Amino acid sequence: MVTVKNIRRIGITTGGGDCPGLNAVIRGVVKSAICEYGWDVIGIEDGFDGLLKPGKTVTLELKDVNGILARGGTILGTTNRGNPFKYPVEKNGEIVPQDLSQQVVDNMKMLRLDALVVIGGDGTLRIASDFYKMGVPVVGVPKTIDNDLSATEITFGFDTALNTATDAIDKIQTTAESHHRVMLVEVMGRNSGWIAIEAGIAGGADIILIPEIPYDIDAICKEINKRQWEGCKATIIVVAEGAMPKGGDIVAKEEDEKLGIVRLGGVAQVVADEITKRTKQETRVTVLGHVQRGGSPSPFDRILSSRYGTAAVKLVANGDFGKMVSLRPPNIVPVPIEEAIGVIKTVSLNGDMVRTARALGILLGEEEEHIFQCSSSQSLNKA
Repeated sequence: MVTVKNIRRIGITTGGGDCPGLNAVIRGVVKSAICEYGWDVIGIEDGFDGLLKPGKTVTLELKDVNGILARGGTILGTTNRGNPFKYPVEKNGEIVPQDLSQQVVDNMKMLRLDALVVIGGDGTLRIASDFYKMGVPVVGVPKTIDNDLSATEITFGFDTALNTATDAIDKIQTTAESHHRVMLVEVMGRNSGWIAIEAGIAGGADIILIPEIPYDIDAICKEINKRQWEGCKATIIVVAEGAMPKGGDIVAKEEDEKLGIVRLGGVAQVVADEITKRTKQETRVTVLGHVQRGGSPSPFDRILSSRYGTAAVKLVANGDFGKMVSLRPPNIVPVPIEEAIGVIKTVSLNGDMVRTARALGILLGEEEEHIFQCSSSQSLNKA
């Protein structure tokens, strides 16, 4: 087993979608590795692509991480299509997946890397776990704006994305009221609705659609008609990109069956079209898309990312590989990467967020009984 006594050189890479706080983690790793242990740090560019293609590694020194704490994105670059175990390779005019994992292991040895810090979400950490099973000394750092990794309380990037989405809803609220419109805001959230439900609550949304609760378009339209009858000037609907109707499926913009890539998007427009057809009310759709991934990280994410980066170096120093740093308030603790990728953390239907939304009278897409109760009580109050 690799120990701190024979560690001299570590690698660091960022994979999957970018998000605010990546540079803060890189900074934390570099500064801690150099200042506390005197190690060399090699930055691997564009995820695992940097260990497959020549000329995509760089030595990171203290001067290279000065001023990047508040910068969005990642100075190392990233990709969400670079799985070495299923790497897209052109053969006979077709793109087919090929296992290039051993080439990654060989290149790590050639670079004399004693350990690898992998920053990523579920997909990237699955790859890291597979490399650990091959004997690669790997440490993981949880990253995703979706906050859907089950082994940690919060992933870095989520807080900033939440702030971005909430700010957008605040701005849309005023224009919706001015024009008396139904406004839909589509946010990210493939399998979990954390951004949608938390931003929806924070932004005062009237309806929130999340992947965990298949929506009923009839219930949505009844709620909109009820609000119009009550004299409400506008209706704000927050929609997670992975939301789907009862008995229906997700809305995808692009799908590559060979590589297993499904790019979501467009569900808010589908819902808006149905609302217009059924209620005759004017609707508008705003898709936040990659705006949620960009920008300077919030103070919370800067601190959490710094804690994650330094904690990851500590795991390497202790030879505690195959682990991921995790926030278990108030501490950062190591957990097996397998635990992090085993189950996606979704919004609990009996959890506090759902109970809070319902208590505020927010429709979560399908509770017709809830609509009736709200309508009845408000009618009685009017009388």
